[in-house]
Amino acid sequence: MMNIKLLLPAALVCSLAFRCPNPPQAAETGMMAMADTAAKAETAAAAPIPAADQVSMYLNYLKGKNVGMLINQTSVIGSRKVPVVDSLLRLGITVRKIYGPEHGVRGNAANGATIDNSIDPVTKLPVISLYGKHFKPTPADLKGINLMVFDVQDVGTRFYTYISTLHYVMEACAENNIELVVLDRPNPNGYFVDGPILDTAFRSFVGMHPIPVVHGMTIAEYAQMINGEGWLKGAIKCKLKLFKVANYTHATPYVLPVNPSPNLNSAQSILLYPHICFFEGTNLSLGRGTPDPFQVVGSPLLKGKYSYSFKPVSIPGVSDNPPLKDQVCYGISLKDYNTDTLRKTGRLNLAWLIKFYKDYPDKEHFFIPYIERLAGSKKLKEQIIAGKTEAEIRQSWEPGLSQFKATRAKYLLYK
Repeated sequence: MMNIKLLLPAALVCSLAFRCPNPPQAAETGMMAMADTAAKAETAAAAPIPAADQVSMYLNYLKGKNVGMLINQTSVIGSRKVPVVDSLLRLGITVRKIYGPEHGVRGNAANGATIDNSIDPVTKLPVISLYGKHFKPTPADLKGINLMVFDVQDVGTRFYTYISTLHYVMEACAENNIELVVLDRPNPNGYFVDGPILDTAFRSFVGMHPIPVVHGMTIAEYAQMINGEGWLKGAIKCKLKLFKVANYTHATPYVLPVNPSPNLNSAQSILLYPHICFFEGTNLSLGRGTPDPFQVVGSPLLKGKYSYSFKPVSIPGVSDNPPLKDQVCYGISLKDYNTDTLRKTGRLNLAWLIKFYKDYPDKEHFFIPYIERLAGSKKLKEQIIAGKTEAEIRQSWEPGLSQFKATRAKYLLYK
């Protein structure tokens, strides 16, 4: 773990910093005093405190730097959900540019939508899109920056694209001699590690590294793994400075204060996401274009086999053209499913995918090619078509899964 600086969290939260009417130095003093009181209450309750909330821990480190910030709508501070960039600007930090992943810096772009560079209407800062013409910041994108801050909420799966953006930001920072600060956040699905290991022949933006579907790491831990395993181009190392979450273990339940993307719009959908996202590689609907994405599954072809129904429609900025748009789909609702069951088992649920394949009348067209990128190989599709049981499929994940767990242990910051 070369070129990594790690600061343990101080129990300080600055959730009101952006409202200070005083000059930055005076504002800082006043806000830190108020933060002490807020932090003591949080600590007493043993609730996880994201690194971004602990402003006093990293504020001095950002002073005097020309800062770039990779952020989105989840990059907020405290119960009032103050955007971290707004807070830092009011505290006198020089933020030169902001950078946005998939869905944009304000999280209001639909899945897969191309996003152009722009000017942020709130801060008036230049916005560099890393989900438009390119995924990796160019030297021109980084011009004028000598410190990059990464503060984005992840949900702990290989195919959630924010960790791919992390990879490219690390690579660009390494190539341009820019240090990357990671303000860590809890992983709501960090309590388990499971799934098939990606075959790098199927590498894509929804799966860049040889890891399982559920990696059980926070963003800061994953950044250490990218560095330590030599996954950046030419095995170059990114200089990292990591700020930890307080009061957190991988077993700690965590409800996100802000939806991480338009179609993960509830705690239920976030916890179900690792288990049912494989349906994105089928001709079934996962509820995009409904109020309950990633909580319902179905198809028009299942009429008569399932009584529950829903109809996807276009929802601009959320799901512009959802699968099976304007068609009544029949299947299941998991809106009331007890997700504690998933926590108790600590493994991916493949039963839903296997059952729907068995029930689907047009098996030749059940899967679409995207399943290979989601699963990380052709094997899962072939196993389900061959009628393999869940136990047989799980057995095929070894020894790769155990080997990953041993590698993962080297980079953990939390129990």
